[in-house]
Amino acid sequence: MSYDPATIAIACLAVFILGLAKGGFAGLGALATPIFALSVAPTRAAAILLPILIVQDVVSVWSFRKSWSRWAVGWMLPGAAIGVALGYAFAATLPISAVTGALGGITLGFGLYRLWLERGGRIAAASTSPGWVGSIFGVATGFTSQIAHAGGPPMQMWLTPQKMPHLMFVGTSSVLFAAINWIKVPAYAALGEFTPENLTASAMLMPLAIVSTFVGVWLIRRMDPARFYTLVYLLMVLLGSKLIWDAVTGG
Repeated sequence: MSYDPATIAIACLAVFILGLAKGGFAGLGALATPIFALSVAPTRAAAILLPILIVQDVVSVWSFRKSWSRWAVGWMLPGAAIGVALGYAFAATLPISAVTGALGGITLGFGLYRLWLERGGRIAAASTSPGWVGSIFGVATGFTSQIAHAGGPPMQMWLTPQKMPHLMFVGTSSVLFAAINWIKVPAYAALGEFTPENLTASAMLMPLAIVSTFVGVWLIRRMDPARFYTLVYLLMVLLGSKLIWDAVTGG
């Protein structure tokens, strides 16, 4: 990773956002990879962030180890593994511009979807849908997670209608994505992204990730999250559009 000031600033911003997401601002983490991709290739950005996510997962899984749905994780995880494989194949066979465009599309779609939800819209599986439907949503979760660490929306579409207790929902999400993140390790290794330089960048950014997680916990208790999230989703729409434009124009 280039150590020019602009790249360092963008990397720190992406990791700070990731920490805020783990600290309580759910959904905010989907901004991290597209922001980082403004300065480095999307697959490289995601690879640098992956070890950080895995370390943060340890805290999340330990915190919710007694409150998660084995049934939901059991159905979603096989589909997620297929989705990760599809995401790997996509990144390995298509040019960087295509990966950038996919990242932009996922970011734009996520932002528009969340803004629509804010206005009362809903796209979700039926609350009584069978387990195999969860596997289908798992494929989408794994693919978007592999490309952009943004597997939240497909997962939420299936889990939310089941109306789990809050802690079980959070615990299920924590366990599912901890497993998915480990499944992604061989894919990123096969892409050749776990270079000494990238792993060194991950290690250097790790303290900021930990500090920002605690900052997220502190902030979530002191601000109006509704207004904050609206700004975040608008930013995602703009950022996604910018990445799509770069992919189309070669910028």
